[in-house]
Amino acid sequence: MAGLYGNGIELTEKMLDFLWGRQNITLNNITNVDTPGYKSRYITFEEELRERLQAASGADRPKEAVSEAIGGIRARLHITRDESTRLDGNNVDMDQEQVDLVRSAYEYQYLLNSINNDLKRLQSAARQF
Repeated sequence: MAGLYGNGIELTEKMLDFLWGRQNITLNNITNVDTPGYKSRYITFEEELRERLQAASGADRPKEAVSEAIGGIRARLHITRDESTRLDGNNVDMDQEQVDLVRSAYEYQYLLNSINNDLKRLQSAARQF
């Protein structure tokens, strides 16, 4: 199937994993909104993915290099230590966390729809034979 869609399905799968992780981190922040001293966390992966894909596009064998770049990317966990608006040292902003949760959910749903549409087209094409 990789031949039909290139690295698209592999990239979508990796993005779904990252978005799932982002949702879990956001839910953990929301859970700890009343924990004194808790510092909110977030993960990033987009910048590293962009850099790796750009580097892979200039390789001698770009398809294999892109596949390796996608497989090798790791999300980075960050802790926001500097920001604190409460006396107890907790810096979880519920409004921002809820926005992040909804955004991640929409992105996740979009990617699921995208991969489902790709697979439906493949299934439709296979029926013709």
